Parts: sequence; C-alpha cells; structure tokens
Amino acid sequence: MVVVLLLGVLALVVGGCICVFWAARGGPRWARVVATVTLTLGELLDTAGKSRRRHANRSGDDG
Repeated sequence: MVVVLLLGVLALVVGGCICVFWAARGGPRWARVVATVTLTLGELLDTAGKSRRRHANRSGDDG
C-alpha cells in the first residue's frame, strides 16, 4: 500500500515537472496552471524546510 502511495506521489511530481517544462515553452492554459501550482508547492516546501533547519540549528539539535 505504501509503495502505491509513493508511486502516486512520484507520478504527480513528474507530471508537475513536465507541465513546468511545457508551460515555459507556451503550452496550453491548463499546463500553465499546473506549473504554477507545482512551483508554488515547491516554494512552500522549500520555505518550510529552511525554517525547520533554522529552528534545529537554534536549539542545538544539528548533531
């Protein structure tokens, strides 16, 4: 069951990357929407990861 879930997430990530690539070359409107969502989620995950690392460094949990 976990493998199926991970394969689904992988398919969404790959599909999002393809839409970003396609939208950059003037793809259809739906591809640009998917690309925008993909890039926004990537930025949110990046920001969350940075704040988590900053918090770990401040508390001395960095190893």
